[in-house]
Amino acid sequence: MDDKLSIRVNVADRYYPLKVERENEEKIRKAARMINEKVLQYKQKYTDKDVQDFLAMASLQYVIKLTEEEEKLENDYLPDALNELISKIDSAL
Repeated sequence: MDDKLSIRVNVADRYYPLKVERENEEKIRKAARMINEKVLQYKQKYTDKDVQDFLAMASLQYVIKLTEEEEKLENDYLPDALNELISKIDSAL
């Protein structure tokens, strides 16, 4: 059975047809809502700009946040890995 679902997602007042895994549908809809909320915030703040500008700024903001979270994960993982190596070295000695 095909687990793909056909949906239409609204991003910045444009609809995009997508075929998605059923288990990803809510994540995709949530992402679209988040983008639309951010675009709306920019629309209310800057009336002289184009929707493309708002989409670019929203994308930039979310990618910066994603990058920060990835860096945090890498930094959190590193001490655990070092502690594990130290334990292995200690047990070998």
